[in-house]
Amino acid sequence: MNFETYLLLIGVPLAFGLWAQLRVSSAFKTWKEVPVAVGLTGAETASRILADAGITDVRVEEINDMLGDHYDPSGKRLCLSTDVYHGNSVASVGVAAHECGHALQHQMNYAPLNLRMQIVPATQFASQILPFVILGGFFFHMTGLITLGIACYAILMVFQLVTLPVEFDASRRAKAILQRMGIVRAGEEAGGVDAVLDAAALTYVAAFVAALGNLIYLIMARNHEER
Repeated sequence: MNFETYLLLIGVPLAFGLWAQLRVSSAFKTWKEVPVAVGLTGAETASRILADAGITDVRVEEINDMLGDHYDPSGKRLCLSTDVYHGNSVASVGVAAHECGHALQHQMNYAPLNLRMQIVPATQFASQILPFVILGGFFFHMTGLITLGIACYAILMVFQLVTLPVEFDASRRAKAILQRMGIVRAGEEAGGVDAVLDAAALTYVAAFVAALGNLIYLIMARNHEER
């Protein structure tokens, strides 16, 4: 295959992903310097949102992982990075509310979240074996390994596709809840939450585009090997 094809399917999604990561880091850095008027930290925001929703079995925990905030449905843990957990900024409450959005999805048996949870084991397995499969397939020109790589990327692509509505819905809930509960004010604070969460959403779009590009590239590579 020619270089143009590689650039389109692999290079462009990679560049998009790097740009998305830079954008979310920049948005978080900007808005973590702007405190919310109510003075709540990310941890306090999360606790209030969970209590407001009647969720009493989810623990809010601090983790030492920059922008590694996540909701763990299997352990019923809402994990917030140090900056988010202790910060009283627009960025901190926005991220905390977003993760609470996932807890709310879990509470209501939100179908896309349930589907994502079901395919996590397959996704983890595919991610672990993929590097060896791809290297073996291309170095030894084994179409069987390339086909296995295609299957792995198909799983990853489906996972990223399912992730999109899960993340978009969590952000939508977060924006609405923060204003309804008076944690952020309309105007600058609400705009800052939008900036942070919208930038984060781009990273999930980029991950889907990258998985799709790699999948198409491998299919084309296998067809080329079989000629």
